[in-house]
Amino acid sequence: MVIITSVEQNSHAERAGIRGGDVLVAINGNEINDVLDYRFYLAERSISLSLHRDGEPFVAHVVKGEYADIGLEFDTPLMDKKRRCSNGCIFCFIDQNPAGMRETIYFKDDDSRLSFLHGNYITMTNLTERDVERIIKMHISPVRVSVHTMNPELRCKMMKNRRAGESLSYLRRFADAGLDICAQIVLCRGINDGAELDRSMRELVSLVPALSSVSVVPVGLTRHREGLYPLLPFSPEDCRAVIDQVTAFGDECAKKFGSRIFFASDEFYIRSKTPLPSGEFYEGYPQIENGVGMLRSFEDEFLDELEFAKDEAIRAGRTVSVATGAASYEMIKRLTDLLPPLGVTVNVYRIVNDFYGESVTVSGLLTGGDIAAQLEGKPLGDELFIPKNALRSGEEIFLDDMTLGQLTARLSVKVTPSGEDGCEFLRAILGVN
Repeated sequence: MVIITSVEQNSHAERAGIRGGDVLVAINGNEINDVLDYRFYLAERSISLSLHRDGEPFVAHVVKGEYADIGLEFDTPLMDKKRRCSNGCIFCFIDQNPAGMRETIYFKDDDSRLSFLHGNYITMTNLTERDVERIIKMHISPVRVSVHTMNPELRCKMMKNRRAGESLSYLRRFADAGLDICAQIVLCRGINDGAELDRSMRELVSLVPALSSVSVVPVGLTRHREGLYPLLPFSPEDCRAVIDQVTAFGDECAKKFGSRIFFASDEFYIRSKTPLPSGEFYEGYPQIENGVGMLRSFEDEFLDELEFAKDEAIRAGRTVSVATGAASYEMIKRLTDLLPPLGVTVNVYRIVNDFYGESVTVSGLLTGGDIAAQLEGKPLGDELFIPKNALRSGEEIFLDDMTLGQLTARLSVKVTPSGEDGCEFLRAILGVN
């Protein structure tokens, strides 16, 4: 049961006599505990809501469109608390944050509901039998799973959870139920790479056609690892070996299933200075949110839009700046070097991540403090563009709690967050609406 915080005016719920403060117990006889229960059982034309008001039960009836909302509001989007992660993964990035950051940064979620609603990856270690049965019954798909290894004993060691091995059995149940499975493997040098990675890929491929894609990404290591498991970074040679291994297996899958399924992340290519594959290689970019094909997609979008932009009214004589992480610097510099013929000059600045350490090169982990410290006194032109994903989602605050307004004031220039989309980025740089 969940508490209703408010009811929209003139909604189905208000007309049925439901009020804020009422407690929703069930819909059509099905118990409601969170947003998944609510949305699933609400998808009927005729619904009967069992409620409590001041401890007394009552029933409200609503007839509506099959998928129409009825106007109830709840305290949180999940209608419940987020589920904490029960693992102690040796590679956990959250454990590598420095002390003194805002409390929410240290929260580790491992919530199947967030997987469905927001694309989060789950380890499955805190799923109950009821959770598994509900995922199958509601056909919640895709299921996004952090696999890391298909070796049960090794998975327990890597995740420091005795259930880590046995929970792998859920993958077969999800596959047999016809659910789509997206997976990721965080690769740790000398632990789950090499022969163990081969084993994981060969066992995962047995889940095809349910298994749609798998990303292989290198472990992220910050300079704040005091007392943590000793992990080694991948050398350029190691990265090339991983690319070759994953690509060769992907070639096998492409011949057998018509899809590569397995993809190495952009970071392996950048660290080893290996040219990125073509856009076609990524088969529609199913793992782009995991940094697989993100740079290739960005570049292709930028170049495609550049052909159209040549015919538009561009603010000639414009000088702007771009702050970016080390991983994307060379690509951003190469692309923006194409713009002076259009009358636009771009200063591109590589921001070294002093907050987390130089080994962290992605733009999304840049802090306002690092950007400010490294750009003070530099020529920034009319406007400074920063990565939008360096800000907290929906807010104007960096990981170090500096706000966008504070950065603007410190650098005395207009600061504009730019998207990860190459088309949007180019139009912003050119000043084209």
